[in-house]
Amino acid sequence: MVVKIKPLFIPLKTEHFDAWKSGDKTDELRLYGKRWNERTCWIDREVVLSKGYGKKYRIAGKICSFKRQHGTTFGSTYKAAILDCYKTLDVQIAVIGIEILK
Repeated sequence: MVVKIKPLFIPLKTEHFDAWKSGDKTDELRLYGKRWNERTCWIDREVVLSKGYGKKYRIAGKICSFKRQHGTTFGSTYKAAILDCYKTLDVQIAVIGIEILK
């Protein structure tokens, strides 16, 4: 019997959802830990990018890359976003590369 794994659900703020929709965004950054790690974010796992938690605006995709990276090693744009969200750069970040499915 083949068990179908549910797609990984990724809720997003409107600005980030719109960036995915336009093709400007290719990586999703999340705090590395129990929810966002190599065991949950494996290559080829399907994902659902959602504008918030509603069901109206969704984008299907699949994970094409994954890496764990320390907050201090990012460029200035990502560092600013990490600081805004987590108030420190002394964190491990899950960098989830996602390919949008047409």
